[in-house]
Amino acid sequence: MLTALDHVVVAVSDLEAAARSYAELLGRSPSWRGVHPRAGTSNVLFRLENCYLELLAGTQAGEGLLALAFATDDAKAEAARLQQHGIQASEPADGEGRDSASGAVRRWRNSFLPTAAARGLLLFAIEHLTSADALPPAPATAPVEATVHALDHVVVASDDLEAARRFYGDALGLRLALDRRFEARGLRILFFRVGGVTVEVAGPLEPPATAAPADRFGGLACRVADVAAARARLVAAGWDVSPVRPGAKPGTQVCSVRAGTAGVPTLLIGPAAPATDGPDS
Repeated sequence: MLTALDHVVVAVSDLEAAARSYAELLGRSPSWRGVHPRAGTSNVLFRLENCYLELLAGTQAGEGLLALAFATDDAKAEAARLQQHGIQASEPADGEGRDSASGAVRRWRNSFLPTAAARGLLLFAIEHLTSADALPPAPATAPVEATVHALDHVVVASDDLEAARRFYGDALGLRLALDRRFEARGLRILFFRVGGVTVEVAGPLEPPATAAPADRFGGLACRVADVAAARARLVAAGWDVSPVRPGAKPGTQVCSVRAGTAGVPTLLIGPAAPATDGPDS
């Protein structure tokens, strides 16, 4: 089974520039700077509390959210399970990455889903063959309350939510925690939970007459302890960040990062500020 959203992959054209930008965005130093000798790619990783973010260069894919990797304890068994659901996942293949500074090596085993079965997206299952300690947490470089500490959710846009529900729920086995309609926005969102992260699949309340044949990646929502403090830190560094506003989820507030994310729409989300007593209270 799939136990977590292991990591998200962001394709970048300039790895060093993207690493500097994301380090400032997250308020954290990278956990890993590596190369994939067999694939000819290089990456920078930021390990957060519940997953890690991978910046990947050398893919010829331009920039933007490229892939979702779901954790499994047994890639071979997971590939067989998916095949029983009619998804011809690839036979698991071993991969290896080496840290450019320390020389440390991490190994894993991946099984990729056909993009047609994955509704046009790049998704794969990953089994780590080395200890989780091989990828250390990304150290904070700013006050902890103003840094990103976890991934809250990733957004997928779909014109066929019933097909998406069958894929993510029935085939992948993710738990559908909520199916919610936002009448004022003309949206329906399916909230799938896996390992402390939500995959939000959003689409129109009424399917369009001509539906897009494939789903699209939307953006990422990153958790911070204090949205106002995180925004103030970024604004002071010259970032374009929206004002803080109430979040769609009760008890939260958010702000949007409007540039500097390699084309990935990015939201900062955290608990709403506690109400203060007015003079007449």
